Formats: sequence, structure tokens, C-alpha cells
Amino acid sequence: MSLIADRINRIKPSPSSMAGQRARELRAAGRDIVGLTAGEPDFDTPGHVVEAAARAMAASRTKYTDVGGTPELKAAIVAKFRRENGLEYGNGEVIAGTGGKQVIFNALMCTVQEGHEVIVPAPYWVSYPDIVALAGGTPVFAPCAPEHGFKLQPADLERAITPRTRWLVLNAPNNPSGAVYSREELAGLAEVLMRHPQVWVMTDDMYEHILYDGRSFHTMAQVEPALRERTLTVNGVSKAYAMTGWRIGYGGGPAELIKAMTKLQSQSTSNPSSIGQAAAVAALNGPQDFIAERAAIFQRRRDEVVSLLRAIDGLSCHAPEGAFYVFPSCAGMIGRKTPRGAVIRNDEDFVLYLLDEENLAVLQGAAYGVSPFFRISFAASIELLREGCARLKRACDKLG
Repeated sequence: MSLIADRINRIKPSPSSMAGQRARELRAAGRDIVGLTAGEPDFDTPGHVVEAAARAMAASRTKYTDVGGTPELKAAIVAKFRRENGLEYGNGEVIAGTGGKQVIFNALMCTVQEGHEVIVPAPYWVSYPDIVALAGGTPVFAPCAPEHGFKLQPADLERAITPRTRWLVLNAPNNPSGAVYSREELAGLAEVLMRHPQVWVMTDDMYEHILYDGRSFHTMAQVEPALRERTLTVNGVSKAYAMTGWRIGYGGGPAELIKAMTKLQSQSTSNPSSIGQAAAVAALNGPQDFIAERAAIFQRRRDEVVSLLRAIDGLSCHAPEGAFYVFPSCAGMIGRKTPRGAVIRNDEDFVLYLLDEENLAVLQGAAYGVSPFFRISFAASIELLREGCARLKRACDKLG
């Protein structure tokens, strides 16, 4: 009889985390690995944020805090939602957790049970389906075709909804595709949701500030205020402020949901790091000008990487509208043979071939629910990106 609970067999390890770990292991073993899997900015955390954390430690602010966040952090979250999204929340309608992933986990565990369905547009961040499954629900994948910019269409949303639907999870800018919804596109989805009052909306806005070509950001509760009372708006400091390791995410939503999420958190991790919270207050309340400067750097990287990828025979690449990933199709490589005579059958074979042949680590599209694609992170120096694309071209040129 196994010691391990059945629920753990419903999920798999995070592919992105495992890929990063594998690249580190190979590098430690002496392989010259170019790793383009990391879902985190390569910039440093801003100095004023680090200084705020140091001051908090020097002042012995190292004790337990309120489970859902300090009053100072909650006030900063409330002010952020008001200032940047036009959303009004009270302190009882926001929560801070140990990263955005915990906020999402809390929400789904508090609301999803056997028989419930959660609509997950594909391509999707790797953790959504597994958290749904762990909660006992069923992920329902709604296709987001490349010809639609990898964006969910109202008709596809309508088809995916059933009486058992509990949530729609909407992530934009999207990981891995970089898709960004305009106000009009969100309004079209909202029109469908208004006809189905049993469906709640979770918006994962973690890449909110990483936008390209002058685009503006919009979120569902802002676009359709009538959905506010069944929307959880999730965000965090990880991407915009280069604070992935600080582990602070947050959410805003109806008080009943936030209360339940706080209750669950009280019996799991309790409060997020007190020092991380002090740093997040400084991030949210402090200077914001560097965010646009860094987004401009990401855009220049995007432009060069997309250009290099489009020059490789057999690959096609949509230009992402936000986030820091490209999600090219490798359909032209399927069926071809490696120098050792192995056939590339799918995108997983392709990324393993890249690792074996050219020491290039990327992620297969199957991990994100869409094949045959692969994800490259351009949160890396331009020199590393050029080297990665050169290795990619060499590997593709060797295929027969």
C-alpha cells in the first residue's frame, strides 16, 4: 500500500521548474548550456526595494505578520489597484501570498471540488491545470489559435461553458504566447460571461507592465464593472520589479472569497515573509519609471529574436505583444531526421534534440497545451540570445 495520497498522482512536476533545474545540473556537470527557459527578468531588484528590506531587517521587522499581509502592504495593494487599474478594493478585499502561485492555489482550492470545471485557454501557464486537478476539478481547455494571436475568442468561450463551469482563468500578457487583450477583446468575452452568472473570472495579470508597441493594459473587472463581484484579479511584484525570489503575490476580489483564501493560508504557509512584504511596499509605492525603461529593453530583444527565428527555415514565429517569451512553431521540423537518424516526432523530441545536439535549453509547447511549438525566454542578455539563436539555427540546419 502506497504512502502517497492519490491526489498527488493527479499532478506532475512543473515542466518549467524542472527544465531550469536540468539546465543547472548539466552546466554543473561541465556542459556549455545556453539556458533560455527562465521565467524571470535578468535585471536586479531595484536598489530602493533592497534598501527597504535592509531597513526592515535592521528594525527587527522579522516577526509573524497578519496572515493575509501587513496593513502597510494591503494599503499599497489597494492603492496600486486604484492607481493603475481603476479598481476600488477595501483592505478586506485584498490578500498577499507567497507569490502569485499561492494566491491562485488558494482561490482554486477554496472554490473548486469534484464535478466542477475550470476553463483554461490554451496555451496556458503550466500550473493552472494541475492546481485545478489537485482541487478535484476538471480543466477544460479552450483553444486560442495562432491566427487569432493566441487569444480566446467569444465563440470558443461560449462553447466551453457548461452548468459545471466554476472559473475562467485568463492570463494576459500570456505566458507562453505573449498575447495581450485589448479593451474591446475583453469586452467581447465579458459579454459571454454576463450570460453565465455561475462562472467566475480569475485574471492573472503578472506581466501587466511588460507591453510592447505602445499597447495599453486592461483587466476584466475594469472593463466590465458588473463582473467585479465574481472576479479575482491576481498580480505580484515578481516580473515588473524583478523580484521573483522575494515571493510576494497578491489578489483583489470579493470579501467572502478573500476571507476563505486567508483562512486556508492560515493553515498552510501563514503570512508571507515579513521582509518580502516590506520590500513589496517599497516596490508598489516607490518610483515606477524604471519599469517602462526595462520594457523597452525587452522590446528590443524581442525584435531581434523574432527576426533571427524567422530567418530559420522550418520555423515560424508570431511576435509577442507582451511578456518576455516567444512561442515559435516547429511544425516544419516534424518528420525530419537528426544526424544520428532519429525522427523528430513532436515538439518534445525537438527540444531534446536541441539540448543534446547544441546544448540549448528551451521548453516544449506540449507543456503549455499546444503543439508543435516551443518557448524561448528572452529575459537574458542580447549576447546570450544571439548565441542561443545561432545554436538553434545550426541544429535545424543539421536535420535531414
